[in-house]
Amino acid sequence: MKILVTGGLGYIGSHTVVELQSEGFEVVVIDNLSNSSEEVKDRIESISGMPLTAHIMDVNDTALLNQIFEKHHFDGVIHFAAHKSVGESVDYPVMYYHNNITGLISLLGCIENHAISNLIFSSSCTVYGVAKELPVTESTVIQSAESPYGTTKILCEDLIRDYIRHKEFKSILLRYFNPAGAHPSALIGELPLGVPNNLIPYITQTAAGIREQLTVYGNDYATDDGTCIRDYIHVVDLAKAHVKALKYSVKMNKRLEVFNVGTGNGNTVLEVIQAFESVNNLKLPYTIGPRREGDVEQIWADTTKVNSELGWEAQYDIRDMMRHSWQWQKSLSANK
Repeated sequence: MKILVTGGLGYIGSHTVVELQSEGFEVVVIDNLSNSSEEVKDRIESISGMPLTAHIMDVNDTALLNQIFEKHHFDGVIHFAAHKSVGESVDYPVMYYHNNITGLISLLGCIENHAISNLIFSSSCTVYGVAKELPVTESTVIQSAESPYGTTKILCEDLIRDYIRHKEFKSILLRYFNPAGAHPSALIGELPLGVPNNLIPYITQTAAGIREQLTVYGNDYATDDGTCIRDYIHVVDLAKAHVKALKYSVKMNKRLEVFNVGTGNGNTVLEVIQAFESVNNLKLPYTIGPRREGDVEQIWADTTKVNSELGWEAQYDIRDMMRHSWQWQKSLSANK
């Protein structure tokens, strides 16, 4: 099978490409390098030992995207290409609405024009907003989003549902929680351009001396230590879930399926910092700051459905994530 992966040189996309290639899929990537590097292609090939076709382009460029679909016959699409930071979306909501929603519309147009039968969509636990009950299941009521990023994921899910009602098409929505870690080879990992918006790369850059100190946004939440709780999932585990979903989509009877992808365990921000310090024998300078707009207090997944129906389970824990993240950061620093 030949699979198109949009955003395939990005953080989650690159790890998913590695797992797809290891399972024998032929992969074609498109990426506009807005939050990645062309060098990632070579690194993917180093890990997999297989050539990778990559087109440097924007998913919003419908004319060019159609040319890619005409050049290749795709058996499925995995769509990662989107802006992904809660904090950044609060600052630049229009950019998020335009890129994330219009990008999906552009992609669906090409899917329709070329009779592609299935799509794996990169969604997010942000669609649950401030959940009234924890852990969240796939049937947990969708709440009003706490950020423009969350709004784009809700609207994209709605677009896919509506499309499926009118077309012979199947899709799986993977609502994942907080990706962390890096490939154990330390050849690929999260590569934020500029100041990181996510916790883990800010931790590793602080440990490396790139950032002066880490700011913990709020310590007055109703949690054990007052800091926010998230369900952190190793990016390799998450990548493997996409491969499982793709295989499942071919044989599933339903037109639409939704899966939470997390570990089923929540960690506070301070617990993540302590895990990083412990596993890497380091001390992190950090300070407590005010709460950050758009942040949800606590959320973690019920993984019963993804475990039973996809046969997928997380293999790595928070200590593995912190170890692999630091190995990745050190490899970046060594190559400068």
